[in-house]
Amino acid sequence: MQTKEEATDVLVIGGGTAGFGAAVAAGRQGLRVTLIEATTKIGGVMAFCPGMPWGGGYPQDQIIGGLIEELTELLAAMDPPAAEKRACTLENFGPEIIYDHDLATLTMFEMLQEAGVRVRLGAMALEPVMAGDRIARVRCCDRNGAFEVVPKIVIDCSGDGDISAKAGVPYVLGDASGNMMAVTISFHMLGVDWEAAFADPDPYFEAYAARGVAEGRLHPDLAKLYLMRGFHPGTVFCNSVHVRGVDGTDPVAVAAATQEGRRRCHQLAQFLRSDVPGFAAAHMAMLSPTVGVRETRKLQGVYRVTGQDLARATKFPDGIVACDNPIDDVMRSDGDMTHEAAIAKGSYYTIPFRSLLPARIKNLMFAGRILCADPVAFASVRGMPQCMAMGQATGTAAGLALREGVAVQDVRIEALVASLAAQGINRLTVPNTQPNAA
Repeated sequence: MQTKEEATDVLVIGGGTAGFGAAVAAGRQGLRVTLIEATTKIGGVMAFCPGMPWGGGYPQDQIIGGLIEELTELLAAMDPPAAEKRACTLENFGPEIIYDHDLATLTMFEMLQEAGVRVRLGAMALEPVMAGDRIARVRCCDRNGAFEVVPKIVIDCSGDGDISAKAGVPYVLGDASGNMMAVTISFHMLGVDWEAAFADPDPYFEAYAARGVAEGRLHPDLAKLYLMRGFHPGTVFCNSVHVRGVDGTDPVAVAAATQEGRRRCHQLAQFLRSDVPGFAAAHMAMLSPTVGVRETRKLQGVYRVTGQDLARATKFPDGIVACDNPIDDVMRSDGDMTHEAAIAKGSYYTIPFRSLLPARIKNLMFAGRILCADPVAFASVRGMPQCMAMGQATGTAAGLALREGVAVQDVRIEALVASLAAQGINRLTVPNTQPNAA
């Protein structure tokens, strides 16, 4: 039986925020775009941890712009509004975007549809078929069996970089010792008395948590409780349960961590009801279907972003998005949670397009948390708004490469940056001009 085959200009692998950005940007240029997502939902961590704020989207208190701004404005314009800007409760973070998860998902699907993107849910990209230094086709499957996509350009936004790794792109797992950040499972508490719950001036409820840990009712890693007002009144987003030492590329390990995380979430929900003011009449809801994985492979790109680049507030000539997020490292090995400032207050750095490009494969780009960065830089660059903008940059670059008939590594940087600035991404240094935003 002959394997089904479909041709496309751009194949986007993974429907998280980066894949969404890549697919919409490429589709809006009139390209044929196929988006493959292994689950039943787009959004990535937004889907796995419903209600996770879009944090880090406001360097210097101004939104990064581009698709994340467009999406936020569409939600905010709804009646009643479905998104708003709020101050983050975590140290060293600026404002973040809080939103109605279901309406955000609906809107993202509509934006993909309007851009002409062919979305294939429940489909997996299995392996690339190489022709020299290009990906000639990608073997895939869904419930109906095997099929192959024949793309002109591949954009890997899968989070784990499986196809890039199988195509021969070198990578590292985690930090220098192979330790990866903890995975997270979240939930909401509904029916909370906000006034009573947030009367305590400690944003991390440490006194309550210490009692729960000492009495054996909470896991020792719950020394701080990350409880945030949800988008809707009376809802609290609980982003507290982190499971260490999980290899996010191992499905068996992820399944085990998910079940362990559910147990800890249930324990925390019971503790909140019994011990923390304002939660007595509340109940748990929207428990994550699986853990949210922060870190697995970091692919080797043309340029590796470093912690020194961040500290120096480097604004690269090929910078494609601004960022000032702190070093948000989450319980790597036996380490603690950190929110240390990555950069002097009031400044920002940019993420270079070169960190989204492999050195050798001429029709492959990658975006999102698989970008090329050292562990310090990675802990800052991985915010969802930045990932969406990385995707937008690769989708835009795909159009430039195909129109000019060049490898992705040879896309004219001045044309790419100018196009992204025209799409509303702020603070990019367009060649031969002043920065386009204050």
